[in-house]
Amino acid sequence: MKKIKTKLVHEGQFIAEVPIEVEDIDRPWAPWVTVDEARKLDEVRLALRQNDIEAAGQYGKIYRVTQVAG
Repeated sequence: MKKIKTKLVHEGQFIAEVPIEVEDIDRPWAPWVTVDEARKLDEVRLALRQNDIEAAGQYGKIYRVTQVAG
């Protein structure tokens, strides 16, 4: 069965909230993501690393992290 899960990708001062499709089947490694979904997460991570917010934003919501204490 396929389900949509939200993964967080943290890179530098940004966090992306990316919906991905996971396979939830009765196997030892379940749930698992397809190669295409893993590549999507890698593309988001690379775009954030390069400060390309527009490219990363094509895959989900982007947040800027701000330290408030410590």
